Amino acid sequence: MTAVTQAGGPPGGEVDEGLKRDVGFLGLMWASEGSIIGSGWLFGALTATILAGPAVVFSWIIASLIVILLALIHAELGGIFHVSGGTSRFPHYAFGSLAGASFGWFSYLQAATVAPVEVLATVQYFSTVSWASGWFQIDPATGAGTLHGVGIAVALALLVVFAAINLAGIKWLSRSNTWVTSLKVFVPILAIVVLVTTHFHMGNFTALGGFFLKGANVPMTIMKAIPAGGIVFSLLGFEQAVQLGGESSNPRRDIPRAVIGATLIGALIYVLVQFAFIGALAPATLAHTSTIAGQHIAATWGNLGTNNVALAASPYATLATIAGLGWLAVILRIDAVISPGGTGLIYNTTTSRLSFGLSKNGFVPQVFEATSKRNKVPVFGIIIAAIVGALFLLPFPAWSALIGLVTSASVLMYAGAPLALGALRHSKPQLRRPYLLPLAAVLCPLAFVCASEIVYWAGWSTYSTLMVAVAIGYVLMLISAAFKLNPNAPKIDWIAGVWIFPYLIGMGVISFFGQFGTGGIIGGVGPFKHFMVGGTGFIPGDVGIPFWWDLAVVAVFSLIVYYIAMHFRLSEAQVDGYASHLYPPEGEIAA
Repeated sequence: MTAVTQAGGPPGGEVDEGLKRDVGFLGLMWASEGSIIGSGWLFGALTATILAGPAVVFSWIIASLIVILLALIHAELGGIFHVSGGTSRFPHYAFGSLAGASFGWFSYLQAATVAPVEVLATVQYFSTVSWASGWFQIDPATGAGTLHGVGIAVALALLVVFAAINLAGIKWLSRSNTWVTSLKVFVPILAIVVLVTTHFHMGNFTALGGFFLKGANVPMTIMKAIPAGGIVFSLLGFEQAVQLGGESSNPRRDIPRAVIGATLIGALIYVLVQFAFIGALAPATLAHTSTIAGQHIAATWGNLGTNNVALAASPYATLATIAGLGWLAVILRIDAVISPGGTGLIYNTTTSRLSFGLSKNGFVPQVFEATSKRNKVPVFGIIIAAIVGALFLLPFPAWSALIGLVTSASVLMYAGAPLALGALRHSKPQLRRPYLLPLAAVLCPLAFVCASEIVYWAGWSTYSTLMVAVAIGYVLMLISAAFKLNPNAPKIDWIAGVWIFPYLIGMGVISFFGQFGTGGIIGGVGPFKHFMVGGTGFIPGDVGIPFWWDLAVVAVFSLIVYYIAMHFRLSEAQVDGYASHLYPPEGEIAA
């Protein structure tokens, strides 16, 4: 094996990006864990149960396996490249500027939408308290809710608080996040233990058809719940340790361990949370929903949200109150501030680091690289992150309304990691890798297929909305290039990224003709709406792709795109041109 030397950078092999490197292992792992344990545990169990009933347990297991696979891929990449905003930059090193700009924007969209989701969760949970009843109002007929009056002001104020804390500096943030996350992990575990031991009804897992819901396409409901039920959203956040790579004190050792550890802890907690929630539901609640005339048996789980307004607004606190556990309900409402607040806080951090990384790569104005003299934090990026978060509160005024969009943007972002790792295993197989993903030749394309399937399961409504947001990003980056707002703007690598637009368009076509929902910004308005039937995804004349075949089409299409991307990847010399200053300085480990 030959040795790789580092071009530039400070001693020790860690590139200096102008940020302080003082975040340790626990800070990194708890940054990821703090993002994973957020509002998802407060609302995800109810939202997912409404869609799939007890079968949703399988949804959590499938989603956890997929996310763990993506986390392992991020662990290898994060061990190689210790840079801020890592997920937005890995595709750049493997496929050049077009891929870097695209996946960088996907990453920014994902991170920017999480903070407002967490803020909405806090306001929604407190709307069940008398003095905050006007903050968030739920329509009993539909289960849909929106921010109102003081609730809007509270949500905006929380975003301002997130920005202020981030401006105080990453070291202070890391220290505060450690104890906050410890509490966030403790409360779900406490709720699981108390509800399972004092208020658990095993018969709920067989009621209304149990795991095999009568009148439902069970495999489809299991798949649909993964993006639409907030399951993938709940598991998001493992990449936070990677995003803070530029501020890690020992990234080669700590980043892989932090990513893997946080993902395993989060997945275990969420599966147990879902199990406890279904068992804790009062049997009378299920009996009530089953008596509604004209409903399929499978649909009665959906009435948990429409016939139980309090349950929809604050699921676990309501269960605790019904069970006579008032003290637990109080703790859960306090946690409704801490859990979403901690996650929103760290995602405000992440959003600013992603814009920092996009600027470093030359895609957005250089002002996003500006850091404060004292704390070395990207001031402009933090302020813009808060403003963007506030803008997302306007069209999506409820927790459930933003979930599909955040999930699709997140998975689209994650899809860049297996592509980047697969390409770099070919282009730079000799690089030293603190963590080496086993069977990468199989697991990387498998992970890309899984990511594509989740994007497809979110449905045409969500995908079309996401593509509008993606188009806005391309326009903004074109403006930055046209007015020369960043002198480091790179030459566009069209050849290496030739597969990106066919992939986005192809996924849109499959989604339009598929089985997982229609409507949205494009499908729900204009001439397209006349081609849709009842939101099922079928086109008149039954031209839609049948279920199971649609999954195969997504898999085959994704594999074709993956191997085309491998063919057109950057050469070793081109990768060196982008990333040689980031390589580990010591001997190598062959891939």
